[in-house]
Amino acid sequence: MKKIILAALSAGMIGHGADAAAQSYPTRAISMVVPYAAGGSTDGLARIVAQAMGDNLGQTVVVENLGGGGTMIGNQRVTRAEPDGYTITFGNMGSLAIAPSLYPKSKFDPRRDLTAIGLVATVPMVLSVSKKSGITTLSDFVARLQKHGADVNFGNAGNGSTSHISAAYFMHVTKTQGMQIPYRGAGPAIADLMAGTVDAVIDQTVTMIPLHEGQRVTALAVASASRLAQIPDVPTFAEAGVPQFNMSVWNGIAAPAGTPPAVIARLEQALAAALKSPGVRDSLDKLAAQAPDEKDQGGAAFQELIARDVPRFAGLIKEANITVN
Repeated sequence: MKKIILAALSAGMIGHGADAAAQSYPTRAISMVVPYAAGGSTDGLARIVAQAMGDNLGQTVVVENLGGGGTMIGNQRVTRAEPDGYTITFGNMGSLAIAPSLYPKSKFDPRRDLTAIGLVATVPMVLSVSKKSGITTLSDFVARLQKHGADVNFGNAGNGSTSHISAAYFMHVTKTQGMQIPYRGAGPAIADLMAGTVDAVIDQTVTMIPLHEGQRVTALAVASASRLAQIPDVPTFAEAGVPQFNMSVWNGIAAPAGTPPAVIARLEQALAAALKSPGVRDSLDKLAAQAPDEKDQGGAAFQELIARDVPRFAGLIKEANITVN
């Protein structure tokens, strides 16, 4: 009986200690892991939100870029971390919903291995080509793929990334074939797009709007229901003749499974405050990134989105016969 009482008291003390730690959280810097190289869309969004969250939390939120491995390097860094709220991930549809189907041997399942904190933004994809390509319309690009597919290449943010899946799906719906070149993130792929080393990249408006405005690449079409006010000269895919292609990317934050509920709640609160910040709202608006409505904010809604999209993309990957090398 004494042993049972002592064990119960010990468990209670441990639980009390965990609660106290959660209540004082955070007491040091937080690492926000982005499973892509610096300079890409996901990285850009992470940096916008990290600053605002850090201001609310009273501690620095440091963006840590860990690209490569089809986002598995970054994902594993988070899932193997101590679930104490000091290591979180800023992922997107690619790293959190697509990667599990492309890398089944990794055994990564965000529904089991992560606890969602919240959705940050949903962003339309844009197909852009290099200035050196000489292409100015989507129909011209499709025609070139049809005639010279083996010589047309897409740069992407890495196997399993949204830019990889988007390019594969675009070729599937247009019944064309081209070459895909994986990088360690969208940043390096876009650098080569500007240099003319690769012909095309499909990526989020976060990176493509500034490059199109600066005339460093040519945006051919945007995957939105109507033209964007930020780039009104760029038609939608439907207007440009490919209505089947409809790809917008969600981005959000999650923590390792087992992170204390009080810590998750504090991070949810910091993210909600960040999304209400005029500075963050203005930055997102300029990049055509849509923050979630209040009813869709928070961990529960984001967890449901992940749970819905993992099997959805498993079906799309099978339908389009998308594989990784």
